[in-house]
Amino acid sequence: MKIVVIGGTGLIGSKVIAKLNDRGHEAVPAAPSTGVNTLTGEGLAEALTGARAVVDVSNSPSFEESAVLEFFTTSTRNLLSAEGRAGVTHHVALSIVGVDDLPDNGYFRAKVAQEQLLKQGPIPYSIVRATQFFEFVKGIADTATEGGTVHLPHVLFQPMAADDVAEAVARTAVEAPLKGITEVAGPEVFRFDELIAEALRAWKDPRKVVADPHARYFGSELRERSLVPVEGRARLAETRFEDWLRRSS
Repeated sequence: MKIVVIGGTGLIGSKVIAKLNDRGHEAVPAAPSTGVNTLTGEGLAEALTGARAVVDVSNSPSFEESAVLEFFTTSTRNLLSAEGRAGVTHHVALSIVGVDDLPDNGYFRAKVAQEQLLKQGPIPYSIVRATQFFEFVKGIADTATEGGTVHLPHVLFQPMAADDVAEAVARTAVEAPLKGITEVAGPEVFRFDELIAEALRAWKDPRKVVADPHARYFGSELRERSLVPVEGRARLAETRFEDWLRRSS
């Protein structure tokens, strides 16, 4: 079947496209670079013609609080409206494990708003909540760095490879709509600060990582299990951090 992937040229989207095509489907990337703009609606009608499912793995170009909320709510409304006219029968959205547990995080609040629109909307949907990606480790360290020292809380952390995220999304897209949420996470649980320190050592990065209980993660002070799924709830991915780190180094 034809499946349109919103954000199909990005890190996750390009992998989803490849996995769907490998399964014999017609996966079509949709992004501003392909003439599709979900904020304005430009190109949506043409892109969705003949599509049975839409996968939304797009991301806001700005992480400023009001801009990210505007992006996810406006884009989602435009998508749902266009999908209704095109006869789309399944909308799949990528979200974040713990997204409704960190109200101080503007990005997370915007994702919660996106999820609510899907739950209230007319299109059968599936929400795939994933934990943080291995590929974001360096960016997390950079954001948490103050004067050459990385400050992170000593909380539980269960990240996963982007390739495994894409596999979960692609698998969900070709199944019946969940009309609910599924969660995926990495196969191992770490301490946040310890995993970042391990990665920096492997990359020969001289920054020191310190455990700081009040260090904020994109504006939020984390609790012990803020970033990990409820035990037994998530489907666990295959790629181990040690193996990914070896390849990335």
